Amino acid sequence: MTPLTLTSLIMPHANLFSPRSRSATRRIAHILLLAFSFPSFACQPGTTTNLNGQTTPGNQPAALYGYEVVHVFPHDPEAFTQGLVFHDGKLLESTGEEGRSSLRRVELETGKVLQKVDVPEPYFAEGITLLKGKIYQLTWQHEVGFIYDAWTFEKIGKFNYQGEGWGLANDGQSLILSDGSNRIRFLDPDNFQVRKTIAVVDGTTPVQEINELEYVQGEIYANIWHANRIARIDPQTGRIVGWIDLTGLLAPGEVHDEEAVLNGIAYDEKNGRLFVTGKLWPKLFEIRLTQK
Repeated sequence: MTPLTLTSLIMPHANLFSPRSRSATRRIAHILLLAFSFPSFACQPGTTTNLNGQTTPGNQPAALYGYEVVHVFPHDPEAFTQGLVFHDGKLLESTGEEGRSSLRRVELETGKVLQKVDVPEPYFAEGITLLKGKIYQLTWQHEVGFIYDAWTFEKIGKFNYQGEGWGLANDGQSLILSDGSNRIRFLDPDNFQVRKTIAVVDGTTPVQEINELEYVQGEIYANIWHANRIARIDPQTGRIVGWIDLTGLLAPGEVHDEEAVLNGIAYDEKNGRLFVTGKLWPKLFEIRLTQK
């Protein structure tokens, strides 16, 4: 979620190789809500892609990847991580939960919080992204996002969107927003109108509960809520081109909360480093992908 330019689209992929407290009732209600809200997407401006879950003839199955741990860094175990960005050698982090939500600048090597602004109740902060000197931060259910100056953290504006806010990234031109369904919307950062919507599918199967996002070398990397894997998504078609299995990053017993799940992806474009963490995790990892 660092500000990306067209150069990131042509960087070789070899650089990477060698949520929320929600009850079961909440999850069922959300699924029902999504089922009844799908028609509303067709009424939004902008183009739609692959919304019927169809794949292009000749598509290959999604590739499978494992990982190698390059470095382990400390992470605030009280941070309910909802968004993560690498910028200028530091991490920008959005944390959630009502009354505990915040925007932070964090020292990578130590996990120390260098700068922080609280998000007031009743807002539950979600994903963030950095674009052209501005940090955009979603909220979960209030259909409003906040805009901050990237250096001072001064709040300089708001924006609105329909439905829930989960993950946020950008491709240098559009804000890329997930809402917990298999739909990802691309918003114009000038007027926040929907430019296009893609439906994320693995083959012909819709992939639901897409959470935190990061734009990496021309692909969207996405956490799947309550899953130990990251989807690599083609932003043009919505097709999943790869799965990254991150099982075993934390040892058994390192976290105890059932919501302490994998969530948080950041990419160092300059040095080709990929970072991942989770909600309430005591560690943040730099990883290198390995193909299975």
